[in-house]
Amino acid sequence: MTGPASRLLADPRRLIALIGLVSLALIGGAWFFELVLHLRPCKLCLEQRAPHYAAIGLTTLALLFARSRRLQIAALIVLALLMAWSTGLGVYHSGVEWGIFAGPNDCGGTLAPAAAGVQDLMKQLQTTRIVSCTEAAWRFLGLSLAGWNALASLGLLVVALLGLRSASQRPASSLG
Repeated sequence: MTGPASRLLADPRRLIALIGLVSLALIGGAWFFELVLHLRPCKLCLEQRAPHYAAIGLTTLALLFARSRRLQIAALIVLALLMAWSTGLGVYHSGVEWGIFAGPNDCGGTLAPAAAGVQDLMKQLQTTRIVSCTEAAWRFLGLSLAGWNALASLGLLVVALLGLRSASQRPASSLG
């Protein structure tokens, strides 16, 4: 393979940066839906963010400190594992939304901190909207945000694996 795609695959640092930037965009999108469109996340929605937060942190560290081929490959391995975890969470959450899997028992939302008295508790109950993991708050082309996260994470997993394959086939001197 020649051209821009082969040059991208030949440079682990670019792949690491790509995975980090897409993870950052996914987190930005999640915050947009939550803060601007007021779609409150459920417990599983929040859990799906964890691998992307970790990927952003790892990407930053790898781009700053992973100068050797060995460290870049290690970063790609960890990023692949994070994206596999994220893909699994997205598939599971989508399956919960479609009724294929049973969701966690505690996936019904939480109340604010403990109320001081009965009146405070009643007020909390009237104003708190419980977010269920079984209801997709938004869909596009039939997929919920969980489904889109699963697809994006799967794509990033493929990118990391292709980068690992490319890095393992290149001599160490060509990667710097």
